Amino acid sequence: MNKFKIKAFGITKDILGGKETIIEIKGKTVADLRFTLNERFPQLLGLRSLYIAVNSDYAEEGRILEDSDEIALIPPVSGG
Repeated sequence: MNKFKIKAFGITKDILGGKETIIEIKGKTVADLRFTLNERFPQLLGLRSLYIAVNSDYAEEGRILEDSDEIALIPPVSGG
């Protein structure tokens, strides 16, 4: 299992119960992380979109995560 610290913003902060959480996943990719997040926090599936940023860049699903990566959940942005 791999542990990652996740920063949450906007509605994801409410869903995760705070601005940061530690997530253990079986794999090391962004897709593995997304799968685990959706399993643990099914409310995330109800979001119109959810981007995962790694080191301040939007991450592709196949990206390999490193222990030192800064990971953030970017929820839909509203405004107008």
